[in-house]
Amino acid sequence: MTSELRTIRDMVRYAITRFHSATLSYGQGTRNAVEEAVFIVFEALDLPHDGLELYWDAALLSSEKKRILKLINTRVQKNIPSAYLLQRAYLQGYRFYVDERVIIPRSFIAEIIKKEISRETDQGLLPYLTRAQNILDMCTGSGCLAILAAHLLPDIVADAVDISSDALAVAQVNVEAHDMGARVSLIQGDLFNSLSGKYDVILSNPPYVDAEGMADLPTEFHHEPALALAAGEDGLYLLHRILKDAPSHLTDQGILICEIGRCRPALESAYPHIKFQWLESEQSTGEVFWLTKSMFQA
Repeated sequence: MTSELRTIRDMVRYAITRFHSATLSYGQGTRNAVEEAVFIVFEALDLPHDGLELYWDAALLSSEKKRILKLINTRVQKNIPSAYLLQRAYLQGYRFYVDERVIIPRSFIAEIIKKEISRETDQGLLPYLTRAQNILDMCTGSGCLAILAAHLLPDIVADAVDISSDALAVAQVNVEAHDMGARVSLIQGDLFNSLSGKYDVILSNPPYVDAEGMADLPTEFHHEPALALAAGEDGLYLLHRILKDAPSHLTDQGILICEIGRCRPALESAYPHIKFQWLESEQSTGEVFWLTKSMFQA
């Protein structure tokens, strides 16, 4: 069979067929079998994903074929997410190291803040982002949101906090890879418990999967740390604490931007006095909210 798979096009086509015939789930950096196949083949070859047409008919070395076929077989047989197999993931064009100590980066917040800063969208965030001097990335995981924000806002410094020392070890790899050691500080702590300062922007993509969602998770998602996903019966376990403590850690003109998945009905029911401002991204509506400090008391 390997003799018949001569080119990158052949290998991508073969991977797509294998993935379609297998019981796989997506949503951890890729959305379907085609994106998954392209990701595995091109990342295994260290090729850029833009300008794919330049490489489709390039011949593969025997060693390259063996590596790619092994990745495809492992993906199909063990349902391991491709990002873990390659130990890399992308968020808004920036590459991050990942392994099974952290969830795979996929926060809608990344797209939202990038498009606001580039003025592709106008959802009201730009004045707060552009005048920010510091940010906090709460539940940072791989450090991706803090690092992304530091790239997009070159004048800010960032604190990135996580309860998991394993996650922070991964984040440290990414801080060094992006040369952000002077601007992104990693802090181990339980939400705000290790923090005393105030921030112009707090970004948070905390665990928010409710009990029903955890019970229904596809196999791929069980490779991710449950600590970074599970959030109690209604998904609001950590949200309650974040909303309680965030105002005292925001500057007077500060904002909180928070991702909560499908928990919007439960959140609005629990806090009827707060008028949450909902943000949209290409693939989400009503899964990310923002609040100014004054809105907590409205």
